[in-house]
Amino acid sequence: MTETSDIRSADSAAQGEPRGRLQRLMRYIPLVAPVLLWAVPCWVLLHTGQRWPLPVTLIGTTLFVLGLIGMPLAMAWGHGRRQQDRAAIVGDTLLGSIWVLFTWSVLLGVLLRLALTVAGVGDGQGRARIATWAALGVAAVLLAWGYVEARRVPRVRRLDVRLPRLGAGLDGTRVVLITDTHYGPLDRARWSARVCERVNSLEADLVCHTGDIADGTAERRRAQAAPLGTVQATRARLYVTGNHEYYSEAQGWVDLMDELGWEPLRNRHLLLERGGDSLVVAGVDDVTAESSGLAGHRAHLAGALDGTDPDLPVLLLAHQPKFIDRAAAHGIDLQLSGHTHGGQIWPFHYLVRLDQPAVAGLSRHGARTLLYTSRGTGFWGPPFRVFAPSEITLLVLRSPQGSTPS
Repeated sequence: MTETSDIRSADSAAQGEPRGRLQRLMRYIPLVAPVLLWAVPCWVLLHTGQRWPLPVTLIGTTLFVLGLIGMPLAMAWGHGRRQQDRAAIVGDTLLGSIWVLFTWSVLLGVLLRLALTVAGVGDGQGRARIATWAALGVAAVLLAWGYVEARRVPRVRRLDVRLPRLGAGLDGTRVVLITDTHYGPLDRARWSARVCERVNSLEADLVCHTGDIADGTAERRRAQAAPLGTVQATRARLYVTGNHEYYSEAQGWVDLMDELGWEPLRNRHLLLERGGDSLVVAGVDDVTAESSGLAGHRAHLAGALDGTDPDLPVLLLAHQPKFIDRAAAHGIDLQLSGHTHGGQIWPFHYLVRLDQPAVAGLSRHGARTLLYTSRGTGFWGPPFRVFAPSEITLLVLRSPQGSTPS
């Protein structure tokens, strides 16, 4: 079944100012965000007219204070130098849980209470308690559902992508995209094997992984990544680095993927030929590679395209959607990216949109260039996906001279 995606216009130049503001604000987020995340729900749910019995107020407030102290400590132990997986699981779970509770305590604590007031339902205390229980109930349901969504094997999202310069001989080329598997503290070796089985059922010509394989070194996460060696493609299995590789010995991941039979496209390309027509398939390191200080790692699109025929269509693998500015300047036909997770937990996608030109789906940039942004195959950190389902993507490339999509 074909899924239709609207192609959205994007003015990448207009993103410069918001991104600059975001970079300045990022300096203060580690200090301010945890306080807001825990203090706001505590105030809205316990101290805005509910008049709970004193033990309830004291116990509830204590739990929020413990969360405010414990979450940053657990994340520091889990993701810092100590790399304690159990601490990471606790910290990540607390982060996801409080984000959901923060969101819905604000929405329901304000909007529902206002609606009840307008409707003349109950007194101030009654309305406050109804809003509190509603926020807690919605948060609990969304967290349970979000956990199941995060842990399941992603559904396959299929779409036909028409490339005006693609020759008829390559019409129907099947490209499977997986990305952001983020193997990490929660052991997902079995999930990884099932994902690879699903990929193999799609009978792809190309299978592409656009980075963020894992959180941790290749040595530490090898068992979870090993099933990637079973992935099958009729032409090639291709990989480019993501930003998380550069937090954990990126060259080790490049070497492991090579060992598993994937071809790392590190600022280079290959030709896919069929029926007398050719497609350039290029890949670049993540945009954070150069700042990592790792020798030989940087995003170098000109190097990736060196020696190619400028009249041939180009499929580019680049981890972050914001690389599309450079891709469009070089006349790339289609860029495949991940990184955004589609926001992962609603409404985080609004913040992602400040840093990236697209969050999910197919979008147009400039006169020729298309960008497909995957919501990701796994999840980072908090084991939840709320209104941002994971995906395995099947893109069927279509030529103007080819057959009509089914």
